[in-house]
Amino acid sequence: MNNAITIAAYVGAALAEIAGCFAFWAWLRLDKSVWWVLPGMVSLALFAWLLTLVDVQAAGRAYAAYGGVYVAASVFWLWIVEGVGPDRWDLIGACVVLAGAGIILFAPHGA
Repeated sequence: MNNAITIAAYVGAALAEIAGCFAFWAWLRLDKSVWWVLPGMVSLALFAWLLTLVDVQAAGRAYAAYGGVYVAASVFWLWIVEGVGPDRWDLIGACVVLAGAGIILFAPHGA
């Protein structure tokens, strides 16, 4: 699998996970209908499937690198969906974890 497909799988997984978790948040914290849970569960299943598309030798490495993408996507969600502008610390933190994710994912492990 090439790097573009890996990155697309991670971005898709992050959006699916955040959307799925937000559905539960909306139901339990924003007084939305319990029916929000159904698409949330579908979204969380999509998230799990997308992570299986990442071409690495161990699941733990895929999950570790994904963590950085998740943090950055969460800051994006904060800004675009929730309308709360990230501050410089949010942006710096997102850059740091993305750098770490890149090191984990693209380093020549065992080479």
